[in-house]
Amino acid sequence: MTDSVPRPTITVYCASARGLDPIFLEAARHFGEAIGRSGMNLVYGGGGIGLMGEIARTAQTSGAHVTGIITEQFLSLEQGWDGCDELVVVDSMRERKRQLEERGDGFAILAGGLGTWEEFFETLVGRVIGRHSKPIGLLNTRGFAEPLWQLISHGVDHGFVRSAARDLLWMESDPQLLAERLHAAMVAPNSAVHDATALLPMHGLGNSPAPDQRADR
Repeated sequence: MTDSVPRPTITVYCASARGLDPIFLEAARHFGEAIGRSGMNLVYGGGGIGLMGEIARTAQTSGAHVTGIITEQFLSLEQGWDGCDELVVVDSMRERKRQLEERGDGFAILAGGLGTWEEFFETLVGRVIGRHSKPIGLLNTRGFAEPLWQLISHGVDHGFVRSAARDLLWMESDPQLLAERLHAAMVAPNSAVHDATALLPMHGLGNSPAPDQRADR
């Protein structure tokens, strides 16, 4: 990749904890390396510990420019990493999430807890309602992402989530493969037209008006 070609930026959501199984830290390390090798920059939550810290350090070592977005509150709790090329300290979680979404050209979700899941679902809903059209990928380390996928599929099965919304997601167990797939999507021209009727649940099967509710009655 030449210097004249801008590097796309991947936003990563993941844990500030290490997890009980060292394979999660290893997966974060491999994904960080893949970010740099694939020619991407990184935006993440700014922490210096757990999976956050591991992915930031390895991405930077592998050639990525690393931007951390963190709140004043979490600067000490997550031990904000002062090795970031840019560390942005904001006032609120709302502002943190806004910048994480806006600064990235695509999203990767690694293992994490409540905060990671919240960020994932907010990002997915943003894609469904047309707030952005960026690719979203789940890194399925040791099956960790499968319950999220199953939850969405459960919603599809019961008519509360459209299958087209689930189709917006990718799930891969190989960090390098997920990084390459996201990179390819981020640099490709995006000519897709957002069709809310294909993505929003109120337009799905089973939601046509009952006979006594039709406007032409």
